[in-house]
Amino acid sequence: MTEDGLTQERNGTAGQPGLAAMLFWLAMLVGLPMAVAWHDGPAVRAPAARSYSFRPRTPPPAVEPLELVALDREQARAFNAAIPFSTLPNPAARPFRFAGSTPALARATDCLAAAMLYEAGDDPVGEKAVGQVVLNRLRHPAFPKTVCGVVFQGSERTTGCQFTFTCDGALARIPPVDGWERARALAKKALAGAVYGKVGYSTHYHTDWVVPYWSGTLDKVAAVDTHLFFRWIGWWGTPPAFRRTVDGEEPIIALLSRISAAHMEGDALAPAMAASFNVAAIASGPLRSFGTEQIGKPFGGARLVAVDASAAGFIVALDRALPPDEFPRLAETFCGGRIQCRILGWMEPAKAPDRFPVDPAALPSMAFSYIHDAGTGLQRSLWNCTDFPRAAPVECMREREPAPAAAPVIVPPMLKPPLKKVEHVIIKLPETSPAPAP
Repeated sequence: MTEDGLTQERNGTAGQPGLAAMLFWLAMLVGLPMAVAWHDGPAVRAPAARSYSFRPRTPPPAVEPLELVALDREQARAFNAAIPFSTLPNPAARPFRFAGSTPALARATDCLAAAMLYEAGDDPVGEKAVGQVVLNRLRHPAFPKTVCGVVFQGSERTTGCQFTFTCDGALARIPPVDGWERARALAKKALAGAVYGKVGYSTHYHTDWVVPYWSGTLDKVAAVDTHLFFRWIGWWGTPPAFRRTVDGEEPIIALLSRISAAHMEGDALAPAMAASFNVAAIASGPLRSFGTEQIGKPFGGARLVAVDASAAGFIVALDRALPPDEFPRLAETFCGGRIQCRILGWMEPAKAPDRFPVDPAALPSMAFSYIHDAGTGLQRSLWNCTDFPRAAPVECMREREPAPAAAPVIVPPMLKPPLKKVEHVIIKLPETSPAPAP
């Protein structure tokens, strides 16, 4: 027990552990910043709604690194609960629409999706809230002018990064394909104007079990699950402050190259990404009919092996002369005019199943798969990376163990009844009897 604890016990306050420390930090992180804000005058105090048009002469607030107060989980939650929500208006942010080049949009999408997925987990509501904070920062003069710059601000340091996943080693974990695609879909919508209004113009957030040093210097405006959201105090937290012109060219982030083909080194998209052309263009293309009469015929670098009942699923045997980077182009041949489509390809014709549904035992030998759903925008190309290594692990299909060979059925031999041991018994027969007397 510390000396303070002993003092509390003597004074009869041992039943409230950490109360004095909590009150001290509450005064330092809430009371002191409020006093300073009042002393500095109207330029930094929260103004009335009618004063939004008066921009202060002071520069934008400094962006503090994420440093935490040394409180345990329960103390932090109690501390955060003691900070009241702001009573000032909390309007929804204006829609944001990305206006950069196609490669820049691909990079911005994956940077935003990474922040949403790694910060909020595979939770659509939390991902939307995190994505809104990133876009709010993008339009605020205190932060970088690109989506990727905002997300990876401070990532070159082992501590002090703005989003912890960029400097704590979390990117070493490859996200599940379905979770990554859902995050990318939400990121695309956010960059096309979708708004998550609950967090307003928040530029900061943290979970309720930690206390950053800056939490008392900002207005707490919303809670989403276990995350608390904050905005700048005064004019810099009002809508007019979020009108900065952004940069339409996004940088390549080497940290994302393991999961994003858009962030591989080079000025253009990787060949695999380039081949993953617009799903809407494929779905609106000419519809080609495939039936049983086409089975066994070659089409665009593959021989058709089977078609499913809906004529939207295809099993093909790949031509060995077809480069692996060109595998996705089979979608132009088989998926044209189809809202939903899937292609399953085998390099060895003898191992390709000849019907749907596919026998699970054949999946480990599959070389390539393609799927799209034009209704949701889903489009995915996956390679068997054991045979066709890819630079981005997110392009590798899940490794499957070969199905174990069926154990031979052993038929036991016919069992013969055991021989019983019989003792040799000597039986003495009587001698020939004389003929009976007449």
